[in-house]
Amino acid sequence: MSECIQISFAVCRIGIYTCFRALCCKGPPPARPEYDLVCIGLTGSGKTSLLSKLCSESPENVVSTTGFSIKAVPFQNAILNVKELGGADNIRKYWSRYYQGSQGVIFVLDSASSEDDLEAARNELHSALQHPQLCTLPFLILANHQDKPAARSVQEIKRYICLFFPLKKTETKLPVDSVMQKHWYLF
Repeated sequence: MSECIQISFAVCRIGIYTCFRALCCKGPPPARPEYDLVCIGLTGSGKTSLLSKLCSESPENVVSTTGFSIKAVPFQNAILNVKELGGADNIRKYWSRYYQGSQGVIFVLDSASSEDDLEAARNELHSALQHPQLCTLPFLILANHQDKPAARSVQEIKRYICLFFPLKKTETKLPVDSVMQKHWYLF
C-alpha cells in the first residue's frame, strides 16, 4: 500500500511539475523590434510635446529641449528609440552628429509659424533630405499646431515644401521629382 501511495505522489509531482513548466517556464516573451529615429525641427515646433504625448506623459510641464534627449516610445509591436534634437539656432549646426544609426526621421514644423520661421524650417528640412546619412531614410513630416487659427493646411505646407524648395543659394527651386522620389509622409 505504501508503494502505491509513493507512486501516486511521484505521478502527482511529475504532473504538477509538467503543468508548471507548461504554464510558467516558456521563457521570456519574444523581444519587440527596436527602431532608432531622430526627431528634428525648429524651437517651438512641438517636438517635446509630441514625444511626451506618445509616452503618455503630462504635457503640462514640457520644457523646450536644450541639446538633445532620448525617449523610448513603446508600441504593441515595436519600440521607437527617438533622439530629439533641440531646434535652437546654435544647436542645429550639431544635428548631423546625431544622425548616425538612425532608421527614420521625424521632422516637426509649426504650421502656424511666421513666413520667416517656415522658410527656416523648409531650409532645415531640405538639408536633412540631402544629408548622406538621412537621404535614404523614411521621413515623417508633421505639420504641428493645426489647432491654431493661423495654421496652414497640410496641402499648403506640402505645396510649399515641394514646389518652392531652395536647392542652393543661386537656385530658387528644387526639382519636384527629387523630393517626390524620397520616402516621406506629411501629416
